[in-house]
Amino acid sequence: MSMSLSLPHISTSFLSPPTFQYTHGYSKIFAFGHHRGRERLRPASMVKGPHGFFRVSSCSSFRGDRGAAEFESGAEEEEEESNIDEEEVEVETEENWNFGSCLLPDRWDVLGLGQAMVDFSGVVDDEFLNKLGLEKGTRKVVNHEERGRVLRAMDGCSYKAAAGGSLSNSLVALARLGGRPIGGPALNVAMAGSVGSDPLGGFYRTKLHRANVQFLSVPIKDGTTGTVIVLTTPDAHRTMLSYQGTPSTINYDPSLASIVSKTNILVVEGYLFELPDTIKTITKACEEARRCGALVAVTASDVSCIERHYDDFWEIIGNHADIVFANSDEARALCHFASKESPVSATRYLSHFVPLISVTDGPRGSYIGVKGEAVYIPPSPCVPVDTCGAGDAYASGMLYGILRGMSDLKGMGTLASRVAATVVGQQGTRLRVQDAVELAESFAFNYDSSTIRSDVGSDHISSL
Repeated sequence: MSMSLSLPHISTSFLSPPTFQYTHGYSKIFAFGHHRGRERLRPASMVKGPHGFFRVSSCSSFRGDRGAAEFESGAEEEEEESNIDEEEVEVETEENWNFGSCLLPDRWDVLGLGQAMVDFSGVVDDEFLNKLGLEKGTRKVVNHEERGRVLRAMDGCSYKAAAGGSLSNSLVALARLGGRPIGGPALNVAMAGSVGSDPLGGFYRTKLHRANVQFLSVPIKDGTTGTVIVLTTPDAHRTMLSYQGTPSTINYDPSLASIVSKTNILVVEGYLFELPDTIKTITKACEEARRCGALVAVTASDVSCIERHYDDFWEIIGNHADIVFANSDEARALCHFASKESPVSATRYLSHFVPLISVTDGPRGSYIGVKGEAVYIPPSPCVPVDTCGAGDAYASGMLYGILRGMSDLKGMGTLASRVAATVVGQQGTRLRVQDAVELAESFAFNYDSSTIRSDVGSDHISSL
């Protein structure tokens, strides 16, 4: 049975959400959650200057305490660069680049607020981890000295640097899915976060700009950009060491407030809750987004992060979130459920507090929760190569479906599942450009704005 995205009233102590819709481009987004009024939004077409988008030349290497890590590009980055518009121009130095030289759209379809982290990834053996006292398969936050110790130990090893992070993976995939006017105008995607004025910060912004994700935050003078060291053992277990950078916070200043006020969907990355005092920035950003008629999405990010900042997560989810993205373990952590509880139970529970909940369950499929019920989405067939980034890709598919006016939850979940399967079937976490174009074309939505359905009520949900 088909089920529409237009959601009925959800009776909880947190929410009282009448359903409405507002116009965006050639399609309609069904807004759900807290009442925001019927604001008409202008389509935000990306504008090119006479020489196209500005592109910043990337740094060649990062020299740490000892040794150097080359900023090599993986297969997905090489493809990305091969698809750069021929009109793009090189800017000699990062410092000479500023927002005044770049023509930005009137509105952003999606703004991501998250950690800007450069990934250093390499293959090591168990002996390497044991020698450094690292527990295989875990994720931990480290300080500057610990990061230097690990990088020194990796001196001589082959490893790569990439503009990483869960949120940036989702934003790049979304920008590529919506990079052409297929089923609607091209999407404008941006990110805000904390980067330093160091070479790593320049490298990070360069890579996002090349992927058509505009990084809008000004670099922090004398700041240090955060990094994640990803150590993969031959048995495919990943051990991650996260260094948050200095200063490791994001301030809610007039510039960020202005950006938030011009976005249609604000996506808050759960890893932000790890940064000191950032809950204040998250709260203000969510309040401004809602005041201006935007939807608010939250990514759960990590079980240990949820456990350490449980109250902060629920402060935002319970009072501001319209959409939550989580995997089955993260969903259980948000519910305080034991590991034996099924993901469908967690999905149903969370959907009492969040208008739309998306829960992935690896090769077993996924669930979309609405009003206390869960829609099962079968997994898309693929030969798994690398499962890292599957959830990020799934979230991009969901966001793309919403922005393209999809109202059928089953269809939206199927799209998200196919995007995730495409990423799982390749090496690397980024959706490739050509794959994104093919996915967008196969899911072109030729909706007549007068016939988009909004007639599904609780009887449809109960009949599943």
